[in-house]
Amino acid sequence: MSAASLPLEGVTVVSLEQAVAAPFATRQLADLGARVIKVERPGDGDFARRYDETVHGQSSHFVWLNRSKDSVTLDVKTPGGREVLERLLSGADVFVQNLAPGAAARLGLSAEELNERHPSLIVCDISGYGADGPWAGRKAYDLLVQCETGVVSVTGTPEQPAKVGIAIADIAAGMYAYSGILTALYERRATGVARAVSVSLFEALAEWMGYPAYYTAHSGTQPRRVGAAHATIAPYGPYDATDGRTVLLAIQNEREWASFCAEFLDDPALAADPRFHRNSSRVARRAELDAVVTARFAELTAAEATALLDRAKVANARLNTVADFLDHPVLSGRDRWRDVPTPAGPIRALVPPASLSGVEPRMEAVPDVGEHTEAVLKELGYEASAIEALREEGAL
Repeated sequence: MSAASLPLEGVTVVSLEQAVAAPFATRQLADLGARVIKVERPGDGDFARRYDETVHGQSSHFVWLNRSKDSVTLDVKTPGGREVLERLLSGADVFVQNLAPGAAARLGLSAEELNERHPSLIVCDISGYGADGPWAGRKAYDLLVQCETGVVSVTGTPEQPAKVGIAIADIAAGMYAYSGILTALYERRATGVARAVSVSLFEALAEWMGYPAYYTAHSGTQPRRVGAAHATIAPYGPYDATDGRTVLLAIQNEREWASFCAEFLDDPALAADPRFHRNSSRVARRAELDAVVTARFAELTAAEATALLDRAKVANARLNTVADFLDHPVLSGRDRWRDVPTPAGPIRALVPPASLSGVEPRMEAVPDVGEHTEAVLKELGYEASAIEALREEGAL
């Protein structure tokens, strides 16, 4: 299927975006065919371009989040830059922003003001702690939100808490912004009403804390940090085989526990042992249980262990490195890699995880800073002399 027939073909998104959350939301819209016009600061552009230089001299964050977008540089604090932005918004379907707290309102870009000027425009605001409330003006970054929501307190070893190794607060907010925008587009088409969408990093990650929140509220104690094991299910976690490889297994119910005892531990009677006969008992006696399982793993290579676990129909996995993941047979076997151009050369990128039957997602180039500025301004009706005047003003 060609890009012209992608589901969001004809939808135009203007985004005053930076870092991770908003670019992640808009990249997914671009994957489905929306035209995303990314508004960046003149000069260096989105500061995420400079997080690192590992991908042919480019930032790993930036190339992940910004393919298939048009990059336009604008200083929206200048009169000329504001005029260009207004022209862009007059022809847009969606406006996304994740500027610093209060910045959009100071620029006259609040959802309420934009709704008055552009009634059919769907406005999506992504903030740290919400546009109102006691923390509305507080800066928020991924690690800080992981801490404030309690994620870090339930992640890590018993001795040491740890942040999650990926930007889950940003990713969660970007996902909810993406689904919120799709919902708003659907309602606008059905009713003509353009509803504003607002997402905060804190509330996005608060939703993801549902299980430990309910567990804590109703038990009086929060789940313990148990490293790569499961805090409330056992056996569920990593064990070292005799060849040094680590294998993880997951027992989900009593049927699997009985099969695990019979096939893997070679001790069917253990399934009915009063110490381990139900999950809560196994969790309470985790140390005793782990000693039994660890002793069995010490007799097996990783390959032998996984073969027995497969025979027992117990879910299992290898503890892969990132390099192992990049070479994973599922990705190659399902043709999940595509080549994407960047200003410094092509890179491999993964196909978006939601596959639509008969649709090949758009996976076009990662833009250079301001690469499309002049072309977009000409589309808006600016003559060459007017564009030069904007440059002289510092608006571009």
